[in-house]
Amino acid sequence: MPFDLAFLWQTFLLLLKGVPLTLALASASIAAGGVIASCLALMRVSRRWWWDLPARGYIFAFRGTPMLVQIYIIYYGLSQFPAIRHGFLWPFFRDAYFCALAGLALNTAAYTAEIMRGALLSVHAGQIEAARACGMGRILLFRRIIIPQAIRQMLPAYSNEVILMVKSTSLASTITLMEITGIAAKLISESYRPVEIFISAGAIYLSLNFIVAQLFALLEWKLWPARRTNRLKSIIPKTTGEIHA
Repeated sequence: MPFDLAFLWQTFLLLLKGVPLTLALASASIAAGGVIASCLALMRVSRRWWWDLPARGYIFAFRGTPMLVQIYIIYYGLSQFPAIRHGFLWPFFRDAYFCALAGLALNTAAYTAEIMRGALLSVHAGQIEAARACGMGRILLFRRIIIPQAIRQMLPAYSNEVILMVKSTSLASTITLMEITGIAAKLISESYRPVEIFISAGAIYLSLNFIVAQLFALLEWKLWPARRTNRLKSIIPKTTGEIHA
């Protein structure tokens, strides 16, 4: 059966109304998760077990359970505790948006923490020793040597995590939020035409993640001069002297 292009276009326009909520969830959860992940990564690289062990437990729990289960526990489960229902956090946890935001942020923090830890450990020990020999303090060492190199190392893996988070916002539709997937589910219940609707939704997610991927590629190009130089060398033809040699 051929697609109804008019219905496809109309559906696409309706689904675009869910893009602001999708972007708000993704950006806020990535920002909050990044703050939590930074603390977890520093705890993981600590030599003190009382810092490392809680971070390990957190990462194990949130990486080992589905994000949907975590969102359900936050949205449906926390309201079962009277201390939360009558406490100062209740205005936060009774709102589906903030519950989805908490679930997304706590989940991405676990994955991002391991990406950050790997990036921090990738900095060569010789550079750290040389910086200390020059008299750099710990804060200056982190700011001038460790953090710039760690950011460059983590960009490729972190771009994947950001793309996954944009797609994971679709889980917010299960707790009544009308982002892209939530609107798609509503349209399917009204029209019983899931193919065209899901194709339109997929096209929107694909476009958003294409933009995210290009932004990270541009950032990597700006922050990694050595890789940019190597790529240019592979494009620019050899000189006459190199050819005859």
